Amino acid sequence: MKKTQLYLSSLVLAFVLQSCNNEKKLEEVEVPLPAATEEKAPMGNPDDVAAEPGAFKMMKLPYAYDALEPHIDARTVEIHYSKHHVGYVNNLNKAIAGTALEKQTIEEILSKLDLENKVVRNNAGGYYNHNLYWEIMGPKKGGEPTGALAEAIKKDLGSFDNFKTQLTEAATKQFGSGWAWLVVDKTGKLVIGSTPNQDNPLMPNMSISGTPILGLDVWEHAYYLKYQNKRPDYITAFFNLINWDAVAKKYEAAKTSAAPAPKV
Repeated sequence: MKKTQLYLSSLVLAFVLQSCNNEKKLEEVEVPLPAATEEKAPMGNPDDVAAEPGAFKMMKLPYAYDALEPHIDARTVEIHYSKHHVGYVNNLNKAIAGTALEKQTIEEILSKLDLENKVVRNNAGGYYNHNLYWEIMGPKKGGEPTGALAEAIKKDLGSFDNFKTQLTEAATKQFGSGWAWLVVDKTGKLVIGSTPNQDNPLMPNMSISGTPILGLDVWEHAYYLKYQNKRPDYITAFFNLINWDAVAKKYEAAKTSAAPAPKV
């Protein structure tokens, strides 16, 4: 019995010694942590964006992709312009290819639109609406309008603050995707309203009718990368980007068109 116990003790001792020897051979290896830097996708050049051959061309973006920061980020502008906008142009050209619509202006197409023609309705609207959207924004803009437009806002809408409140309400309450508008109606008066999807006030049978001079895109692709579900924050930021000189020119042109023909 004693011999057996002695033999087992010897085995245990040998195992412990062997384990210690093995542990001495282990080396601690330092594994480097992954770099914390975030790689940014290279920014493209808006001048390189072009539509496929067709009746309508892609408008030139009046500024660089990052020019509207910090209010609208460069990545959003790039995707919005080079993916969504150009997609509407290409799809519109395909939809009207070989038809009489190829010879019409975009305003003529919209004003005489068959609302059941969903392909033309969506893409003609998307083309026109985005052209206006980019035109009436700009870097280091915002503030308040002056001259005849400022007087018209005060006369027709009560005040500039009322204009902001009404446009904000129209944009906020537009359920789902759509647009909020400042429009010159057929009497020459300024009105505010909204339309769903890519509809606009030039189309027949809309809830707001007239010539748009300012459009605010409230589709999620216009703001979601920066603002996520906070549409009101995006709307507030938009007022810092309005190019009132561009809006004023559109107001003068729309008012002239709305004026009754002189009697002869």
